[in-house]
Amino acid sequence: MTPIKTLFTPPGNPRVALADPSRDGHTDLDHLTSGEPLIGKSLMTSLNRRTFVAGAAAISGMAVLPRSALVQEALPVLRAAPSMAQLAPAGFPATPVWSYATQGAGLIPGPEIRVRAGERIRRRLVNDLPQPTAVHWHGIRIENAMDGAAPLTQAAVPPGAGFDYDFVAPDPGTYWYHSHNRGWEQVARGLAGPLIVEDRAPWLGEPGAATRELTLVLDDWLLDANAELVEDRWDDLHAAAHGGRLGNTVTVNGAAYPDLEARPGERVRLRLINTATARIMPLALPGLSPRLIALDGHPVPPRDVETILLGPAQRADVVVDVPLDLEAPSALFIDAGNGEWVSIAAIAAGGQPLEPSEEALLPLPAWGTLRAPDLAASQRETLVMEGGAMRGMSEAVYRGETMDFRELASNGMVWAFNGVAHGMDTPMFRADLGRTVQLEMTNRSMFPHAIHLHGHHFEVLARSGALNTSGDVRDTVLIGAEETLEIAFVADNPGKWMLHCHMLSHQASGMMGWFGVG
Repeated sequence: MTPIKTLFTPPGNPRVALADPSRDGHTDLDHLTSGEPLIGKSLMTSLNRRTFVAGAAAISGMAVLPRSALVQEALPVLRAAPSMAQLAPAGFPATPVWSYATQGAGLIPGPEIRVRAGERIRRRLVNDLPQPTAVHWHGIRIENAMDGAAPLTQAAVPPGAGFDYDFVAPDPGTYWYHSHNRGWEQVARGLAGPLIVEDRAPWLGEPGAATRELTLVLDDWLLDANAELVEDRWDDLHAAAHGGRLGNTVTVNGAAYPDLEARPGERVRLRLINTATARIMPLALPGLSPRLIALDGHPVPPRDVETILLGPAQRADVVVDVPLDLEAPSALFIDAGNGEWVSIAAIAAGGQPLEPSEEALLPLPAWGTLRAPDLAASQRETLVMEGGAMRGMSEAVYRGETMDFRELASNGMVWAFNGVAHGMDTPMFRADLGRTVQLEMTNRSMFPHAIHLHGHHFEVLARSGALNTSGDVRDTVLIGAEETLEIAFVADNPGKWMLHCHMLSHQASGMMGWFGVG
């Protein structure tokens, strides 16, 4: 069924519908890359391997456990299974989804995993889905074998089987976990959850810091008039050649238009996570004077922001001071397309007022584990993005054969990195362990892309484009149409690491490769 543009509109909010995802041409965010650069107050900006269970089958150097073996070791379970969730407002039916659970029914988003920096995360993935799956721990600088990047670092776990993940989370920050097999479908069905790594020393409650925190997982769903997921567009090449499979309903922590309570006078840390597979989310918190303190988990010097721009997979931590006189509810707003701002969550003051903090905002503690790039001795590499609608490409290599754009499209490929579509046979580049890599990325397409490097964080250099701020450290960077930017990172994590667009239908249709370290 064709999705309806004005599908789920709660009473009193007639403009809540998102921009029509089925229209041809430009993405909802074209207006962000067509004007002046947005800077200043606007944010456009060795571990132990797990123990193999006796009798488990080794696949690509990893183990897949038959169901009978899953009871041999008491490891916390993360179960992927079909479930139901109330994504549309009350009065609409619940939506069949795929979700994660630690016990009982699955949750949307998946259950929050929370540890302190330096602690281990141990989970047994149990696959009760009808498809193979794997879990990627997004943003964690992790041992390569635990990265969950099927098919590069492990084989996807078949239905009825399991896999043990066991790794240390070295750096504090806001992260998330999600499926990394058929992600354009499995993540869009709901397989994602928050992963919070707390600071080694306390920050929350210290003078000048926030007194409370909220994790807000933002997602984008393509629902039909019965509040069911639109099932016939998972492999829609038309959408993949444009902005991706955009939805028509945005949820906050799995709910449409939830109420978020805040006490007058309190200082709150908001951990914002964009888990959508395609939608870029410009966000605003009018009346709350948000200040940015972290991007993709990494601390930044506190700065005022009016707009928080999150591409797919990106995160931002902001601190808000709730006014004592917040009588009318405030809200978290999203630009739903073409500059139309609509509410996706209400923020209502309630409870006993607190004395507002007079302290300057306390910065987050520095990681202390990330080496600074050495640009004087860097290895220079390039990444050129080509393809998509309205531009295309004359040719690219796919599976070792040079094809023109029409032939590529007939094979489901419409994007390429450095002239190679879905280049998983050979690495894009290799770097010696400890070498600084300076990567120039040029987007020769008509659409923005969210480029994610596995296993590493990188610094955005001075040539940062309109959507980023020079000096920020990230694991996923948004690069606008016809834009070039540069990043640098120390290749200090050995192994094979994916590099791909986190508009996941772009990844599936060509924008995926890998680099080697060591």
